[in-house]
Amino acid sequence: MIVVRAHLPGYSKLHVFKNAAIRTGVYAGLGLAMVLVAWVFVANRAPALERFALERNIVAAVALGLFAAVPVLRFWRLPGPLLASGLITWSVLALSYRLLCVVFWGLAERYSAVHIFTLGAVLYMIMATLSWIGTCIWRARESNISH
Repeated sequence: MIVVRAHLPGYSKLHVFKNAAIRTGVYAGLGLAMVLVAWVFVANRAPALERFALERNIVAAVALGLFAAVPVLRFWRLPGPLLASGLITWSVLALSYRLLCVVFWGLAERYSAVHIFTLGAVLYMIMATLSWIGTCIWRARESNISH
């Protein structure tokens, strides 16, 4: 007999977050934060890997993109939870960026944490809007087909 788990391994630790959008936002945000911290530390504390800077940046950008896509893929047809989850995800990233700015003061010279948050929030709002428009079109087509 094969036992199938209904929840992810860390579910019990985040049991206080009963809402799926909040849980997804926290998980994806922690993933984004871990990738960002690793990226910044490798870029600044591993001079031997400087010759692989382009590859390092591409891998980090792809990993950030994959973690940022988790709320979009999970709530594609639910624009409200998509926006909430995306904003929580990006808030965790912006907070970790702000904490990194304390240690690596050169980060704040190019982008502030508010700037980083705004960039992500606008992208998630665009995705939520596209999701909402798609949901409206889908519902209109369904009601038209039934007649």
